[in-house]
Amino acid sequence: MQLLPAFRRMPAHIRREAIEGYLFIMPWLVGLVLFVVGPIIVSFYLSLTDYEVIRPPTFVGLRNFDQLVNDRLFWQALKVSSIYVFASVPMGLALSFAVALLMNQKVRFVSLWRTVYYIPTLVPVIASTMLWLWIFNPEFGLLNMMLALVGIDGPLWLGHTRWALPSLILMSLWTVGAPMLIYLAGLQGIPTDLYEAAEIDGAGVWVKFRSVTIPMMTPVIFFNLVINMIASFQIFVQPFIMTEGGPRYATLFYVLYLYQNAFQFFRMGYASALAWVLFAVILVLTIVVFRSSALWVYYEGELRQR
Repeated sequence: MQLLPAFRRMPAHIRREAIEGYLFIMPWLVGLVLFVVGPIIVSFYLSLTDYEVIRPPTFVGLRNFDQLVNDRLFWQALKVSSIYVFASVPMGLALSFAVALLMNQKVRFVSLWRTVYYIPTLVPVIASTMLWLWIFNPEFGLLNMMLALVGIDGPLWLGHTRWALPSLILMSLWTVGAPMLIYLAGLQGIPTDLYEAAEIDGAGVWVKFRSVTIPMMTPVIFFNLVINMIASFQIFVQPFIMTEGGPRYATLFYVLYLYQNAFQFFRMGYASALAWVLFAVILVLTIVVFRSSALWVYYEGELRQR
Protein backbone atom coordinates (compact mmCIF):
# COMPACT_ATOMS: atom_id res chain seq x y z
CA MET A 1 0.00 0.00 0.00
CA GLN A 2 2.98 2.30 0.50
CA LEU A 3 3.70 2.13 -3.21
CA LEU A 4 0.37 3.74 -4.13
CA PRO A 5 1.16 7.26 -2.75
CA ALA A 6 4.60 7.12 -4.37
CA PHE A 7 2.96 6.14 -7.65
CA ARG A 8 0.58 9.07 -7.42
CA ARG A 9 3.45 11.50 -6.81
CA MET A 10 5.07 10.47 -10.07
CA PRO A 11 4.81 12.84 -13.06
CA ALA A 12 1.84 12.11 -15.31
CA HIS A 13 3.93 10.90 -18.24
CA ILE A 14 5.88 8.45 -16.04
CA ARG A 15 2.66 7.05 -14.57
CA ARG A 16 1.28 6.62 -18.08
CA GLU A 17 4.41 4.80 -19.22
CA ALA A 18 4.28 2.55 -16.16
CA ILE A 19 0.62 1.69 -16.75
CA GLU A 20 1.30 0.98 -20.42
CA GLY A 21 4.24 -1.22 -19.48
CA TYR A 22 2.13 -3.27 -17.07
CA LEU A 23 -0.60 -3.61 -19.68
CA PHE A 24 1.91 -4.94 -22.20
CA ILE A 25 3.26 -7.57 -19.79
CA MET A 26 -0.19 -8.44 -18.41
CA PRO A 27 -0.69 -11.44 -20.78
CA TRP A 28 2.64 -12.86 -19.60
CA LEU A 29 1.78 -12.24 -15.94
CA VAL A 30 -1.60 -13.94 -16.35
CA GLY A 31 0.05 -16.90 -18.08
CA LEU A 32 2.69 -17.09 -15.35
CA VAL A 33 0.06 -17.23 -12.61
CA LEU A 34 -2.27 -19.65 -14.41
CA PHE A 35 0.25 -22.05 -15.96
CA VAL A 36 3.32 -21.85 -13.71
CA VAL A 37 2.70 -20.48 -10.21
CA GLY A 38 -0.79 -21.97 -9.92
CA PRO A 39 0.21 -25.53 -10.90
CA ILE A 40 3.21 -25.35 -8.56
CA ILE A 41 0.99 -24.48 -5.61
CA VAL A 42 -1.58 -27.14 -6.54
CA SER A 43 1.18 -29.74 -6.98
CA PHE A 44 2.53 -29.03 -3.51
CA TYR A 45 -0.95 -29.38 -2.02
CA LEU A 46 -1.59 -32.64 -3.90
CA SER A 47 1.73 -34.04 -2.64
CA LEU A 48 0.18 -33.92 0.84
CA THR A 49 -2.99 -35.74 -0.23
CA ASP A 50 -4.23 -39.10 -1.38
CA TYR A 51 -5.68 -38.19 -4.77
CA GLU A 52 -6.76 -40.77 -7.35
CA VAL A 53 -8.52 -38.37 -9.78
CA ILE A 54 -11.94 -40.04 -9.55
CA ARG A 55 -12.31 -39.04 -5.89
CA PRO A 56 -11.66 -35.74 -4.12
CA PRO A 57 -8.18 -35.46 -2.60
CA THR A 58 -7.83 -36.53 1.03
CA PHE A 59 -5.20 -34.80 3.14
CA VAL A 60 -2.64 -37.29 4.46
CA GLY A 61 0.24 -35.02 5.43
CA LEU A 62 3.70 -36.40 4.73
CA ARG A 63 2.55 -39.97 4.16
CA ASN A 64 3.42 -39.89 0.45
CA PHE A 65 6.97 -38.82 1.23
CA ASP A 66 7.19 -41.50 3.92
CA GLN A 67 6.15 -44.14 1.38
CA LEU A 68 8.90 -43.02 -0.96
CA VAL A 69 11.54 -44.16 1.52
CA ASN A 70 10.29 -47.75 1.31
CA ASP A 71 9.52 -47.69 -2.42
CA ARG A 72 12.06 -49.89 -4.21
CA LEU A 73 11.11 -48.52 -7.63
CA PHE A 74 11.61 -44.95 -6.41
CA TRP A 75 15.21 -45.72 -5.49
CA GLN A 76 15.71 -47.59 -8.75
CA ALA A 77 14.37 -44.64 -10.76
CA LEU A 78 16.56 -42.22 -8.83
CA LYS A 79 19.56 -44.49 -9.40
CA VAL A 80 18.94 -44.81 -13.14
CA SER A 81 18.48 -41.07 -13.61
CA SER A 82 21.58 -40.30 -11.53
CA ILE A 83 23.75 -42.71 -13.52
CA TYR A 84 22.43 -41.22 -16.74
CA VAL A 85 23.13 -37.65 -15.61
CA PHE A 86 26.61 -38.30 -14.22
CA ALA A 87 27.59 -40.26 -17.33
CA SER A 88 25.92 -38.43 -20.20
CA VAL A 89 26.48 -34.84 -19.07
CA PRO A 90 30.30 -34.98 -18.74
CA MET A 91 30.58 -37.00 -21.96
CA GLY A 92 28.32 -34.58 -23.80
CA LEU A 93 30.16 -31.52 -22.50
CA ALA A 94 33.57 -32.95 -23.43
CA LEU A 95 32.46 -34.09 -26.89
CA SER A 96 30.66 -30.85 -27.73
CA PHE A 97 33.70 -28.86 -26.57
CA ALA A 98 36.00 -30.94 -28.76
CA VAL A 99 33.69 -30.47 -31.75
CA ALA A 100 33.52 -26.72 -31.07
CA LEU A 101 37.32 -26.54 -31.10
CA LEU A 102 37.34 -28.26 -34.49
CA MET A 103 34.58 -26.02 -35.82
CA ASN A 104 36.52 -22.95 -34.70
CA GLN A 105 39.35 -23.70 -37.14
CA LYS A 106 39.71 -21.82 -40.41
CA VAL A 107 39.11 -24.62 -42.89
CA ARG A 108 37.08 -24.95 -46.05
CA PHE A 109 33.35 -25.57 -45.74
CA VAL A 110 33.46 -24.99 -41.97
CA SER A 111 29.99 -23.41 -42.09
CA LEU A 112 28.64 -26.56 -43.70
CA TRP A 113 30.19 -28.76 -41.03
CA ARG A 114 28.79 -26.56 -38.28
CA THR A 115 25.35 -26.98 -39.80
CA VAL A 116 25.78 -30.75 -40.07
CA TYR A 117 26.64 -31.04 -36.38
CA TYR A 118 23.76 -28.78 -35.33
CA ILE A 119 21.00 -30.35 -37.48
CA PRO A 120 20.34 -33.31 -35.10
CA THR A 121 19.16 -30.87 -32.43
CA LEU A 122 16.45 -29.67 -34.84
CA VAL A 123 15.05 -33.16 -35.44
CA PRO A 124 11.86 -33.74 -33.39
CA VAL A 125 12.65 -35.92 -30.41
CA ILE A 126 10.10 -38.59 -31.37
CA ALA A 127 11.53 -38.85 -34.90
CA SER A 128 15.09 -39.15 -33.62
CA THR A 129 13.97 -41.74 -31.05
CA MET A 130 12.42 -43.89 -33.77
CA LEU A 131 15.65 -43.55 -35.76
CA TRP A 132 17.70 -44.79 -32.83
CA LEU A 133 15.29 -47.68 -32.31
CA TRP A 134 16.30 -48.85 -35.76
CA ILE A 135 20.01 -48.24 -35.07
CA PHE A 136 19.85 -50.35 -31.88
CA ASN A 137 17.77 -53.14 -33.41
CA PRO A 138 19.69 -56.37 -32.65
CA GLU A 139 18.69 -58.09 -35.90
CA PHE A 140 18.92 -55.48 -38.65
CA GLY A 141 20.10 -52.37 -36.83
CA LEU A 142 22.89 -50.25 -38.25
CA LEU A 143 25.08 -50.55 -35.15
CA ASN A 144 25.15 -54.35 -35.09
CA MET A 145 25.64 -54.47 -38.85
CA MET A 146 28.75 -52.29 -38.49
CA LEU A 147 30.02 -54.47 -35.65
CA ALA A 148 29.44 -57.59 -37.75
CA LEU A 149 31.75 -56.19 -40.43
CA VAL A 150 34.67 -56.46 -38.00
CA GLY A 151 33.60 -59.85 -36.64
CA ILE A 152 31.84 -58.70 -33.46
CA ASP A 153 28.44 -60.03 -32.45
CA GLY A 154 26.49 -57.04 -31.24
CA PRO A 155 24.45 -57.30 -28.02
CA LEU A 156 20.71 -56.94 -27.69
CA TRP A 157 21.25 -53.28 -26.70
CA LEU A 158 17.82 -52.09 -25.51
CA GLY A 159 16.76 -55.66 -24.73
CA HIS A 160 19.60 -56.41 -22.30
CA THR A 161 19.73 -55.15 -18.73
CA ARG A 162 23.46 -54.44 -19.00
CA TRP A 163 23.30 -52.51 -22.28
CA ALA A 164 19.93 -50.72 -22.18
CA LEU A 165 21.03 -47.73 -20.07
CA PRO A 166 24.42 -47.35 -21.83
CA SER A 167 22.50 -47.35 -25.11
CA LEU A 168 20.45 -44.36 -23.99
CA ILE A 169 23.59 -42.63 -22.74
CA LEU A 170 25.19 -43.19 -26.14
CA MET A 171 22.08 -41.82 -27.85
CA SER A 172 22.28 -38.64 -25.75
CA LEU A 173 25.48 -37.70 -27.61
CA TRP A 174 23.34 -37.28 -30.73
CA THR A 175 22.45 -33.72 -29.70
CA VAL A 176 25.88 -32.29 -28.89
CA GLY A 177 25.24 -29.63 -31.53
CA ALA A 178 23.39 -27.32 -29.14
CA PRO A 179 26.16 -26.98 -26.51
CA MET A 180 28.68 -27.00 -29.35
CA LEU A 181 27.13 -23.83 -30.75
CA ILE A 182 27.34 -22.13 -27.34
CA TYR A 183 30.95 -23.24 -26.96
CA LEU A 184 31.71 -21.92 -30.42
CA ALA A 185 30.32 -18.50 -29.52
CA GLY A 186 32.45 -18.52 -26.37
CA LEU A 187 35.60 -19.48 -28.27
CA GLN A 188 35.10 -16.68 -30.76
CA GLY A 189 34.60 -14.22 -27.90
CA ILE A 190 38.01 -14.87 -26.31
CA PRO A 191 40.15 -11.71 -26.74
CA THR A 192 43.02 -12.33 -29.15
CA ASP A 193 45.37 -10.18 -27.08
CA LEU A 194 45.44 -12.93 -24.44
CA TYR A 195 46.82 -15.37 -27.00
CA GLU A 196 49.27 -12.77 -28.26
CA ALA A 197 50.54 -12.13 -24.74
CA ALA A 198 50.96 -15.87 -24.20
CA GLU A 199 52.92 -16.20 -27.44
CA ILE A 200 55.23 -13.36 -26.39
CA ASP A 201 55.92 -15.31 -23.19
CA GLY A 202 56.86 -18.32 -25.33
CA ALA A 203 53.72 -20.37 -24.79
CA GLY A 204 52.97 -23.19 -27.21
CA VAL A 205 49.64 -24.53 -28.42
CA TRP A 206 49.03 -26.72 -25.38
CA VAL A 207 50.01 -24.01 -22.87
CA LYS A 208 47.72 -21.48 -24.58
CA PHE A 209 44.89 -23.99 -24.50
CA ARG A 210 45.44 -24.80 -20.83
CA SER A 211 46.18 -21.28 -19.59
CA VAL A 212 43.95 -19.14 -21.83
CA THR A 213 41.27 -21.15 -23.63
CA ILE A 214 40.13 -23.32 -20.72
CA PRO A 215 39.98 -20.50 -18.09
CA MET A 216 38.18 -18.15 -20.49
CA MET A 217 35.70 -20.88 -21.42
CA THR A 218 34.81 -21.83 -17.84
CA PRO A 219 31.75 -19.51 -17.73
CA VAL A 220 30.42 -21.24 -20.86
CA ILE A 221 31.24 -24.67 -19.43
CA PHE A 222 29.44 -23.67 -16.24
CA PHE A 223 26.34 -22.60 -18.17
CA ASN A 224 26.22 -25.78 -20.28
CA LEU A 225 26.80 -27.91 -17.17
CA VAL A 226 23.83 -26.46 -15.31
CA ILE A 227 21.46 -26.50 -18.28
CA ASN A 228 22.33 -30.03 -19.39
CA MET A 229 22.24 -31.40 -15.84
CA ILE A 230 18.72 -30.08 -15.29
CA ALA A 231 17.55 -31.30 -18.72
CA SER A 232 19.06 -34.77 -18.25
CA PHE A 233 17.23 -35.33 -14.97
CA GLN A 234 13.97 -34.69 -16.83
CA ILE A 235 14.49 -37.12 -19.72
CA PHE A 236 11.23 -38.89 -20.51
CA VAL A 237 10.37 -39.34 -24.18
CA GLN A 238 13.27 -41.61 -25.12
CA PRO A 239 12.79 -44.29 -22.42
CA PHE A 240 9.01 -44.01 -22.70
CA ILE A 241 9.09 -44.86 -26.41
CA MET A 242 12.10 -47.16 -26.57
CA THR A 243 11.99 -49.31 -23.44
CA GLU A 244 9.04 -48.28 -21.23
CA GLY A 245 11.40 -48.64 -18.28
CA GLY A 246 12.59 -52.16 -19.11
CA PRO A 247 14.14 -54.58 -19.26
CA ARG A 248 13.63 -55.35 -15.55
CA TYR A 249 13.50 -51.64 -14.69
CA ALA A 250 17.01 -51.05 -16.09
CA THR A 251 15.80 -47.86 -17.79
CA LEU A 252 13.15 -46.78 -15.32
CA PHE A 253 13.97 -43.08 -15.37
CA TYR A 254 12.62 -40.85 -12.64
CA VAL A 255 10.21 -38.82 -14.77
CA LEU A 256 8.98 -42.02 -16.44
CA TYR A 257 8.16 -43.46 -13.02
CA LEU A 258 6.46 -40.20 -12.10
CA TYR A 259 4.37 -40.41 -15.30
CA GLN A 260 3.39 -44.01 -14.58
CA ASN A 261 2.13 -43.12 -11.11
CA ALA A 262 0.23 -40.09 -12.34
CA PHE A 263 -1.34 -41.25 -15.60
CA GLN A 264 -1.29 -45.05 -15.45
CA PHE A 265 -1.90 -45.76 -11.76
CA PHE A 266 -3.73 -42.42 -11.17
CA ARG A 267 -1.83 -41.80 -7.94
CA MET A 268 -1.66 -38.07 -8.44
CA GLY A 269 -0.75 -37.31 -4.85
CA TYR A 270 2.14 -39.76 -4.90
CA ALA A 271 3.28 -38.46 -8.30
CA SER A 272 3.25 -34.91 -6.96
CA ALA A 273 5.46 -36.03 -4.07
CA LEU A 274 7.82 -37.58 -6.62
CA ALA A 275 7.90 -34.29 -8.51
CA TRP A 276 8.84 -32.31 -5.41
CA VAL A 277 11.60 -34.76 -4.52
CA LEU A 278 12.99 -34.36 -8.03
CA PHE A 279 12.81 -30.59 -7.62
CA ALA A 280 14.74 -30.87 -4.35
CA VAL A 281 17.41 -33.09 -5.92
CA ILE A 282 17.92 -30.74 -8.87
CA LEU A 283 17.90 -27.71 -6.57
CA VAL A 284 20.56 -29.18 -4.27
CA LEU A 285 22.82 -30.21 -7.16
CA THR A 286 22.40 -26.81 -8.81
CA ILE A 287 23.32 -25.03 -5.58
CA VAL A 288 26.39 -27.28 -5.23
CA VAL A 289 27.48 -26.45 -8.77
CA PHE A 290 26.92 -22.73 -8.21
CA ARG A 291 28.84 -22.78 -4.93
CA SER A 292 31.72 -24.70 -6.52
CA SER A 293 31.89 -22.25 -9.43
CA ALA A 294 33.91 -19.85 -7.28
CA LEU A 295 36.74 -22.40 -7.36
CA TRP A 296 36.91 -23.06 -11.10
CA VAL A 297 34.97 -20.42 -13.06
CA TYR A 298 37.06 -17.46 -14.19
CA TYR A 299 36.09 -14.26 -15.95
CA GLU A 300 38.10 -11.99 -18.20
CA GLY A 301 38.58 -9.23 -15.65
CA GLU A 302 39.77 -11.72 -13.04
CA LEU A 303 42.08 -13.42 -15.52
CA ARG A 304 43.73 -10.15 -16.51
CA GLN A 305 44.43 -9.32 -12.86
CA ARG A 306 46.28 -12.59 -12.22
